[in-house]
Amino acid sequence: MRTPESEEMYLETILLLKQKKPAVRSVDVVEELDYAKSSVSRGVNLLIKKGYITMDRVSGDIEFTDAGREKAQHVYERHRVLTDALEKIGADSAVAEENACRIEHVISDELFAVIKRFADGKD
Repeated sequence: MRTPESEEMYLETILLLKQKKPAVRSVDVVEELDYAKSSVSRGVNLLIKKGYITMDRVSGDIEFTDAGREKAQHVYERHRVLTDALEKIGADSAVAEENACRIEHVISDELFAVIKRFADGKD
């Protein structure tokens, strides 16, 4: 079963923020995505409820659970591979990036595997 796109966006955003800074809080997600604080609060609480992240009650720092980190890395891998494949077929990097961000949430595992083989030069 596919994870809703918004959950995947939050997980991927948290992953990318964690690569830039040691501590990530909800306000960082708000600033990165330019979403309303209330939307991010609902999204973060849903991720906590689903067991993807934890949040320190005092500092507000967000940490991945093992399942959350795995899911975030999976989404980000799709993003990177799709961007690369679109660039290889001639898309401008900005266009490839923008479209990969949308495609990553709807593409089937089977088609992604085909595209990944292409992007890796194995087809």
